[in-house]
Amino acid sequence: MNTINDNNLRQDLDPQSDQSSDYLAHSHCHPQPQSHPVQSQPQPQPRRPRGFAATAAAAIGPTNSGKGKKEREKEKERTKLRERHRRAITSRMLAGLRQYGNFPLPARADMNDVLAALAREAGWVVEADGTTYRQSPPASQMAAFAARSVESPLSASTLRNCSFKATLDCQPPVLRIDESLSPASLDSVVIAERDTKNERYTSASPINSAECLEADQLMQDIHSGEHENDFTGTPFVPVYVKLAAGVINKMCQLIDPEGIRQELSHMKSINVDGVLVDCWWGIVEGWRPQKYVWSGYRELFNIIREFKLKLQVVMAFHECGGNDSIDTLITLPEWVLEIGKDNQDIFFTDREGRRNTECLSWGIDKERILRGRTGIEVYFDFMRSFRTEFDDLFAENLFSAVEVGLGASGELKYPSFSERMGWRYPGIGEFQCYDKYLQQSLRRAAKNRGHSFWAKGPDNAGQYNSLPYETGFFCERGDYDSYYGRFFLHWYAQSLIDHADNVLSLASLAFEDIKIIVKVPAVYWWYKTASHAAELTAGFYNPTNQDGYSPVFEVLRKHSVTVKFVCWGFQISGHESDESLADPEGLSWQALNSAWDRGLTVAGENALSCYDREGYKRLVEMAKSRNDPDHRHFSFFVYQQPSLVQGNTCFSELSSFIKCMHGKETNKL
Repeated sequence: MNTINDNNLRQDLDPQSDQSSDYLAHSHCHPQPQSHPVQSQPQPQPRRPRGFAATAAAAIGPTNSGKGKKEREKEKERTKLRERHRRAITSRMLAGLRQYGNFPLPARADMNDVLAALAREAGWVVEADGTTYRQSPPASQMAAFAARSVESPLSASTLRNCSFKATLDCQPPVLRIDESLSPASLDSVVIAERDTKNERYTSASPINSAECLEADQLMQDIHSGEHENDFTGTPFVPVYVKLAAGVINKMCQLIDPEGIRQELSHMKSINVDGVLVDCWWGIVEGWRPQKYVWSGYRELFNIIREFKLKLQVVMAFHECGGNDSIDTLITLPEWVLEIGKDNQDIFFTDREGRRNTECLSWGIDKERILRGRTGIEVYFDFMRSFRTEFDDLFAENLFSAVEVGLGASGELKYPSFSERMGWRYPGIGEFQCYDKYLQQSLRRAAKNRGHSFWAKGPDNAGQYNSLPYETGFFCERGDYDSYYGRFFLHWYAQSLIDHADNVLSLASLAFEDIKIIVKVPAVYWWYKTASHAAELTAGFYNPTNQDGYSPVFEVLRKHSVTVKFVCWGFQISGHESDESLADPEGLSWQALNSAWDRGLTVAGENALSCYDREGYKRLVEMAKSRNDPDHRHFSFFVYQQPSLVQGNTCFSELSSFIKCMHGKETNKL
């Protein structure tokens, strides 16, 4: 029985295959015990070729079968040789990446490992299952990677400024393949060719190249500790200091004129260029609609004019003291709050129905419910009153710019991170679209889309302090990227953009020929996740597969405004970055370049915090980065602190900061 089974197995194996030969050799060396006498069996017949093989066999004929077998054996040997050469080249490439590029490649790395390492080096996020998405790195990291991609496999820190030709000269010779051993086409094998004139370089060390030595020495000189903090000769960036919110009381009276003069005197002594003043809607039109009181601001502006400082003003249509973490409380106008008692839907509302009185919902921008006026008409009347009241100061060019508040904290955003609602960093916040006016807008959008059942907010987006991976909407491959999710987020972000468009259209009429500024927030936490949850709830549709800042800046370009971006001078700690996947540098890199690419003028303002020397240095680097190939810089910078006199500001460091911003004196932070 064993003999019959062996013979049947021999018939199933190709007699010319390696498996057949190995099996026969094994059977010969280790014969199986026989329980019956061996019976003579007919010799196994070779399989009859079929299809293309049969046609080829008929064409070659029996006389050429031996020659065809030899050709096949020869081709098999050539294939093995090509494979050996390919593996040798791959081994050397991987060794170079490990040794000179510090790439963490495993011992048996394949192409996926190499691609993942290169992608991570370029600032992308590559997960274990191969999911890859964008993570915008700071400009300095991009420059370093660009240098490495040209200079591979040598160290980027050593050859960052080498020319392309010099870099090739610095590389060692690669393995050559004898052309006689390979077929005419070697498309499947990657071979780096080299001219004979470059063969004299036999080491990967940059010491062998004088050109590389010069470039390396130049980079060391540029980045040495002696010069890295010296901003002499850099572009001049004017510095404005923001006055504290409580200088004008609820009755629009200047509280402490002498204290203001003392503070302005300090500013003048450290060469501050100008001041920024908030003009609060809740103070000026605080008691009766269209009854504007500007007396306190008139007195304040006259004092500023005495010191010959430039002046920027903010049309502040939001509440002060909510998210600004300061003691002063300035609410919306009393008559607006009275309307809100009867119609709470004029305020932003979260999913649980809680109202946020920090600013008016832009669902009422075109609803005549504010004593016969719409939201944008109320804003326009306030701005027109300011322009008329201070026409004489405009004629003297005292005002260099007017900032228009467009949302919570005066920034272009929804009030999705309200501390009064219990939000704490790094919570994702909540969507603010549940007042009846925004819900009507959502129903219209869903009906126009042909999916009326989409007219609702997401029910799995978590709470103010939820984390993205705890929710079904913001988690990896969550509903934010479903058909409904994309529809809802687009509508939510478009409502923000439409509000900016409506208000700025009227602001351009009120402040003709005056520079208009719009403040854009920096929502940097959860920036390294796929959904960018915090940005989504704030109104910026900016997940990894969508550029949420382009449509915003397109509208701002339409009205020729200056974008003022919030800058974070403090350094995110490693623990905090890991916990919230924060990336303020990456967000700034994306937003600032998006604005600059559209020809917008860009300015900056620091977050409300006290900074040390390193913090000031980071602010200067952001204002006029020396790594920017286009030499772009901020048009001005606003420094905000509760009070320069009563606060804990270090004047020596602030003075050094201003000198570095001006770029006129040799001064090191």
